[in-house]
Amino acid sequence: MNQVADILKLAIKAKQQGIDAVLATVVRTEGSAYRRAGAMMLICEDGRSVGMISGGCLEPHIIKRAFWLTRNGANVQVYQTGDDIQYADDGQAQAGVKRTNSDIYDEPDSDLDDADFDELNFGLGCNGRVHVLFERLTTATPLLETIRNVRRTQQPITVATLIRANDYQHQDSITQNSDNLRTGMRINLDEHRSLGSVSAQGKTALSSILANTIEELAQYKLSDKNAEYVTVENGEVTTEWLVQRLQPQLRLLICGAGNDVMPLVTMAKLQDWHVTVVDSRAQYATRMRFPQADVVMSLSLDDSETLLKLSNNAAVALMSHSLSQDRARLAIMLKHPDNYKYLGQLGPRYRTERLINEISINLSNPTMLEAGIHKLHYPIGYKLGGDGPEALALGIMAEINAVMHNQDAPVSGSHNNVSNIPAVSSNTDANTVQSGV
Repeated sequence: MNQVADILKLAIKAKQQGIDAVLATVVRTEGSAYRRAGAMMLICEDGRSVGMISGGCLEPHIIKRAFWLTRNGANVQVYQTGDDIQYADDGQAQAGVKRTNSDIYDEPDSDLDDADFDELNFGLGCNGRVHVLFERLTTATPLLETIRNVRRTQQPITVATLIRANDYQHQDSITQNSDNLRTGMRINLDEHRSLGSVSAQGKTALSSILANTIEELAQYKLSDKNAEYVTVENGEVTTEWLVQRLQPQLRLLICGAGNDVMPLVTMAKLQDWHVTVVDSRAQYATRMRFPQADVVMSLSLDDSETLLKLSNNAAVALMSHSLSQDRARLAIMLKHPDNYKYLGQLGPRYRTERLINEISINLSNPTMLEAGIHKLHYPIGYKLGGDGPEALALGIMAEINAVMHNQDAPVSGSHNNVSNIPAVSSNTDANTVQSGV
């Protein structure tokens, strides 16, 4: 399932068909949670739904209640996954475990029975709390358009989403500004930082409280995480926000269009990556062979400019099964180590070292390859066991994910320690294979 891609596609279809929908977004997690803040799910009124905000335990409840919860506008619900809920012999939740004011931000009705209350604690034993924002498609559309723009331009955008304004809308002295602080409103913080202006759900006249709050949010610096829960205190008003850096898709460039590339494309698309497949052999690089890939193209070996453009900030997998192709692509990649985030070469270690030697012998200064060699992973992928293209693809995706997310190898010795690769010297015989580590 391409979580974000499927949500964007279904949202367009629903709008074209005149079908209403609800977007459910995780805006905060506490304790153990299956999905992180920013995870989304779209529920259409005709029963269709895509995306996940949990491991599958919350989705049935959310699908059933989404439209009822949003009948008066956007609101945030809190779901608990503790183990303190009691069950009868027939497996049904027993009445008597009621929510408190801290369990739900917006209590839609006061006449709900105990069975409704019990559903807020799912008794899963995970001991976590998941805060979920529910909003109709009409108000969620600007966010989805922003996500489309990020994917199209490959430029991240930082957005702040209001989770809660403590008792603000109940203060009679400032009710004239209550519309400026409403659950689900979003601020483009990058726009504010660059232009000194704010795009907030189309509002042009902002209260001083909101304006001051945005100023504080604009100064907030996200850590390595792309989503964080932030509280801003402004006089008597305390607001809670999800500050989120909307990132472009991770990108994978595969140089080579053999049959073993097909499962790698499939696995990358399952994670919603942008995948490009290139090969100098036009009969291999066809859309018919790789219908799931975003880009499939025949690329000549001397077109280094296009190769560098396609590999910019991407993971690059060299797997053409052709010495001439791999040599040409690898030579360009090793000379530009700062251009990409990951580089892997298919084939046994001695084959890759032969390619490195053949590349270096034609250079007046072979040491220029050292940074690229240090970054090169070969043989490509973790050795996870199994046989065939699917097992190979699984190992490749595991290694790329670990590198792209700055994670260590899951199993000791399963990752090539490229830091131990010997430096290339200019007098290396092109036909001599270095002893590998």
